[in-house]
This record gives sequence, structure tokens and C-alpha cells, in this order.
Amino acid sequence: MKIPKSVSERAAHLRRAIAYHNRKYYVDDNPEVPDAEYDRLMRELEDLEAHYPELVSPDSPTQRIGAAPASGFTTVTHEQPMLSLGNAFEEQEVADFDRRVRERLTDVECITYCAEPKLDGVAVSLLYESGRLVRGATRGDGRRGEDITHNVRTIRSIPLQLEAGFGAGRVEVRGEVYMTLAGFAQLNERMTEAGQKNFVNPRNAAAGSLRQLDPRITAERPLRFFAYGLGIYEGHDVLPATQWDILEQLKAWGLPVSPLVRRCDGVEGCLDYYQKMGEQRPRLPYEIDGVVYKVDRVDWQNILGYVARAPRWAVAHKFPAQEALTKVLAIEFQVGRTGALTPVARLEPVFVGGATVSNVTLHNIDELHRKDVRVGDTAYIRRAGDVIPELVRVVEHERPPGAQPAKLPDACPVCGSAVVRPEGEAVARCSGQLSCPAQRMAAILHFAGRRAMDIDGLGDKLVAQLIEEGVIKTVADLYGLTLEQLISLPRMGEKSASNLLAAIAGSRQTTFARFLYALGILGVGEVTAQQLAAHYPRLDELMAADTEALEQVPGVGPVIATQIAAFFREPHNREVIAQLLDYGIRWSETGRETGSGELTGKTFVLTGTLEYLTREAAKEAIQVRGGKVTGSVSAKTDFVVVGENPGSKADKASRLGIPMLNEEQLLNLLQGEGDDHDT
Repeated sequence: MKIPKSVSERAAHLRRAIAYHNRKYYVDDNPEVPDAEYDRLMRELEDLEAHYPELVSPDSPTQRIGAAPASGFTTVTHEQPMLSLGNAFEEQEVADFDRRVRERLTDVECITYCAEPKLDGVAVSLLYESGRLVRGATRGDGRRGEDITHNVRTIRSIPLQLEAGFGAGRVEVRGEVYMTLAGFAQLNERMTEAGQKNFVNPRNAAAGSLRQLDPRITAERPLRFFAYGLGIYEGHDVLPATQWDILEQLKAWGLPVSPLVRRCDGVEGCLDYYQKMGEQRPRLPYEIDGVVYKVDRVDWQNILGYVARAPRWAVAHKFPAQEALTKVLAIEFQVGRTGALTPVARLEPVFVGGATVSNVTLHNIDELHRKDVRVGDTAYIRRAGDVIPELVRVVEHERPPGAQPAKLPDACPVCGSAVVRPEGEAVARCSGQLSCPAQRMAAILHFAGRRAMDIDGLGDKLVAQLIEEGVIKTVADLYGLTLEQLISLPRMGEKSASNLLAAIAGSRQTTFARFLYALGILGVGEVTAQQLAAHYPRLDELMAADTEALEQVPGVGPVIATQIAAFFREPHNREVIAQLLDYGIRWSETGRETGSGELTGKTFVLTGTLEYLTREAAKEAIQVRGGKVTGSVSAKTDFVVVGENPGSKADKASRLGIPMLNEEQLLNLLQGEGDDHDT
């Protein structure tokens, strides 16, 4: 059907008018027309598009709730990582942050910061191409998030089309999706009326609303959005020079920005802003859990760069967390997947920081004793950062008579193996690593891993099934599996079962170093396993070695030596090792394993001082995975690993365009997380 020109022009006018009124209502908080008039415009546009379906476009305001329910969320890889922020809780920490900034920006006496409230919401990324919204994604783990495009399109404060003047190019807008307190209360009222469970707090409500597979449900939720920065910025000549200018540009494009953003000079200006936001916090229409300070000048941000997972040029100054009093009913020790014993206080349930807390971890025995927590105590509970429950302190004068200090158990509460705590170490662990039920899943997966016994086809779900069905209890039981046992499992066909049994059989011939690494001894990684195998060519010699003898192995200090000796002393572990040998595990004793793996064919050069690895350990780790380490940079070099105070090798690598890795990126590469570089 041919669309009359007058109809097309009217539809375009209606779209512009509705987009304008959306901005006035949701962004500027200054509506110009009553709701009835807005509804009339929307109905007219809906009628036109119903009569002329060719008029419908993805950026039409009628399409905000038009998508069908999704079957699941696909993964989005962020072209620029969405980093988290470092936290400051005390004024001195803010002063320290400012000092570090000024020290890195030499000859700068006072830094201007762009400060804004830290909303308690959900971080999202919005990708616009030629001004049109084409993708929305959650932050996820910073590298990868979930595609929530259909859901963010339903949020009326997010423009589907940026305002005139944007032009061509790609721009990634980053910001926070949140829910107002009034909207949260109304949503919970509706949930109650519908007989559904209420949300605990606005942040959870916002997160749950964004993860609805049916965008029509998201559209019914009172979600809002504030933009706070840019990621990708392509097709535009010049990036705004300051964070303040970036926010002004976002506003000019029609995106909502917090009206509470301010420029602050130095620490004093930041702390004054923090105090004012703290005073306003109870009166704000949404929840905030602190403020964020960002170095205002973008060129200075680039100079400061990043450390670990956070920028050096920004910090979140958190408000004091909420606290509440409750009773300590019991203190128990949980055994984690790595055997660590963690004291946990069981509490009389208390509502704090938007959630009911009935358990709180005390991290380790030293922390338990430092805080002197005893059964029967009255304790202050805080949700640190409004997320993790924390026992802050006990009220000693309310302690019941006869309350005794808690003691670290001598035996594992799960399997009865000896509890080992090396001198000077905070963490105590169960020594029954190969047989302890609490560690069973982790032990088997580690044993079967590609760098250990390399049993292909033995994944998380299958191991969980085998454990749940009682088919395997230790790693040795893998070698006793039968075809009948495997094909009796749900979703396990005969071919898959046969392939797995073949992989298990093939793993019987290995190397001594791989076998030692596969045992999962605390502190024994691939490099240490190589060193142990070279120093003790026979397993019985290694198992008989005491702590003093083990310390003679290069790279083995007192802590690791204690853990190795404790592992081999434990009868359960020795029994499992004997079973493995009975099942035919064998290795050559002619020398150390030659490196082969995912780094085969890659050449590395190391320069500068590394913080966590010695140069020798880094070299060894690269070689174990098949890589080559040379002393000079050439066109054949694949990567240059740069530590503190690098020499001329880094300059040469830069001139030749050779990728450079910091220590964190090297560690990620060694752990199989790829070689993408955050900048």
C-alpha cells in the first residue's frame, strides 16, 4: 500500500513530538503537556502505523514494548571493558587517592574532579550507530555481559534515536538503570496484589526487571536511566576534553544525566560534596550508596590509565553502611571447595541494608579471635558496601556469663581429616583433599583438567551427576568407571560414554609433573610441580620427604613445604594415590616434560620487575605452555611482558608495534583467559 505523503509527514511529526515530550517528562522532569494529551498523540501514531504497517520503524515510540519474549540472553563482548571502581570509605582514603593522582601527574598541585552520586542500580551499556539505539547490554563481568536490547528499549528515559546533530559514527553510552523509591513501592504493591513475592530493595527490583525474557514485563516496571560516561567513540573528530563536557554532550544528545553532578577542586571540594550528598541522601527520590570522583580532564585520565580492574583516575567514596544489632546463636566451620575452613556466625535473623541476614562469615580464625566473637554475644551487623554482610563488633558488656572463645577444630568437620594451618598463615585447611566430600567436585575437575590429566569430556555437569549418583567419591574412582554405569546416566549416550572411557584410559600414561599438579596439593602449581618432579624423580622419595627437605627444592618455601608434607602424611590421600597407581597410572622417569600447549609457537620477551612472579617463574610458566622466552626484541617477537621500570625493550616493542602485556594480562593469558588487553 502506497503511503500518502501527508500521512508520512504526520507520522514523522508525531514521533518527534512524542520523543520531545518523553525527554521533557523523563529526562528534564519538566512536562509540558498533561498525560491525556501525550496519550492522544501516542494513540494517533498507533492508529496510523496499524493502518500503514510500512510506517513502523525500530525507533518508533510505539515499538518500545513490541518485541516477543526471548528464549534466553545472548552474550555481548564489550569492545572496551566496563571496569569497576576502587572504593574509599574514609576521608584519608580519598586524600590518599588524590595524592596518588597528583604524584602521577607531576607538577600538578590541585586536581579538578567531576563528582556525581553513585546510584544503587545496574550498570548498562547502550550502543548507538548513526544516532539509533542498536544494542543494550549489562556490565556482566566487565568483559562480557548479556544482550538486553529489547528490555532497555522499553525504558522511556532512554532515547531510541539521539537528537539532531549526532551524525554518523558509533557511540557507546554507559550509565545506570535504577528504580525510584516511589516506583519501587508501587511495584511491590502490585506484586502483593498479584500474590507474588516482593522485591527486597530497588536495586534488586531494577536488576530483576532488566533480566525479564518478556520485554512487556520490563515495560511495566518503573525503570529510569542516568548516563555517566562514554565507551566507544568512533566517527567523531574530537572527544570532549573533560568529563564535564562529556556529560554536557550526552545531555545535548537527549540522554538523562544526574542534575547533581558538580565540579570539585581538590580533596576539600570532594569531601564537601560528599557531605552535602550525605545530607541530601534521605530526601532523594532514589537510593545512592556513595559518590564518585573522576579526574575531570580526559587527557589526564589517559595518562593515569588503569590498575587491575579499575581506573586510576576515579574512585567511589561509599557512605557508611547500615548497621543493626542481633544475637550470635552459633559459630560453625564451613569447608570450602579448596578445603579452607571458614568460621561462620549463625545469627538471629535481622533486617539490615535491605536484606535479612542470618549468617555472616568471619573469614578465618584470626579474624574470629580478633573480634572475640562468642556464642551468645550481641553483635553489630553491617552490610559493607550495602552488599556483603559483616560482623563489625560485639557488645562485650552484654556477653552472657561463661561464654567461651571459639577454637579451630583439629579435624575436618566433614571428613575427619587433620586440619592444617602453616605457621604464619591465616587460613586453616582440611588436609584430606582427595577424599573430603566438601572438596570432591573441585578435586575431580582439577584432576581431569587439560593441564593436569587431560581427560576430555569430563565437565562440571557430568562430574556433578557422578557424585550425586554415588558412582565416584575420589579421583581414583574415575578409572573404575564402566560403560554400563555411564550409559545409565541421563543424557549419556553409548558413543559419548565410550569416548570418555577412552579419554580416561589414555590419561593413564602421563608425566610425573602433570600427575603431581593433578593431585591438587595446595600451593603446587604447574611450575612447582615441574620443580618437584625434577628434584624427586621417584614418587616414594617425594612422599617421604619432610618439610626441611622439601624447602631445598627451588621455589618451595616454608608454607608450601608444610602443605606438601601435610598432604602426603594424610592417610586418605595416600590411599587414593595407591589406588591410582593400582589402576595403572604411569609416567616416564627420563626427565621433565617438554612444554607444549596453547602458547606453542609464541615468543615472549620479559622486561622490568614483576610484582607477583619472579622473572624465572614467569619464564617457566610460559615454557610449560609451549612458549619460548628470548632476551631481545625482534620482528619475530609475539609479546613483550612489561613490569615496573622497563628498559629499552619496551621502547623497541612500541616502535615495532609488538603487543605489550602487563603482569595481570600475562597471568590471564597463562590461565587461559585470552590475550585481549584492557586499556
